[in-house]
Amino acid sequence: MKIGTMLKDVSLAFIHRPVTERYPYTRQATPERLRGRLQWDPEKCIGCELCAMDCPSGAIDLMVLDKKAKRFVFCYHLDRCTFCAQCVQSCRHGCLELSADDWELASLSREAFTLYYGEDKDVREALAGTASPDGSGPSNS
Repeated sequence: MKIGTMLKDVSLAFIHRPVTERYPYTRQATPERLRGRLQWDPEKCIGCELCAMDCPSGAIDLMVLDKKAKRFVFCYHLDRCTFCAQCVQSCRHGCLELSADDWELASLSREAFTLYYGEDKDVREALAGTASPDGSGPSNS
């Protein structure tokens, strides 16, 4: 690098403002079609599991506790998701959507990247492993 080129760049830095933005303090509006965190609507879900089958990265698990009573636990692995929206397109009932507002997803712990959607009681039951695999209700083991 020539000294003249370097002095020119240094002198221009004194005249012009920096190009960087002060991100956490000044925020830009999010783009309209930005794909952020996946949102699940349990009222519309019928438990068909098409979203989990079509997810190319295996980021979705749907645990069926009782299909007739519509008791499901939706497990979303945020660290595996590629935000491709294949699950949104596969869902015939419109219970999935990628949020354009919830996109700041950084975290210091890995536990924050596994999200469970559903009733608190159902989530505790699914995590305890008392759900039967056929979805007919709690197992008697």
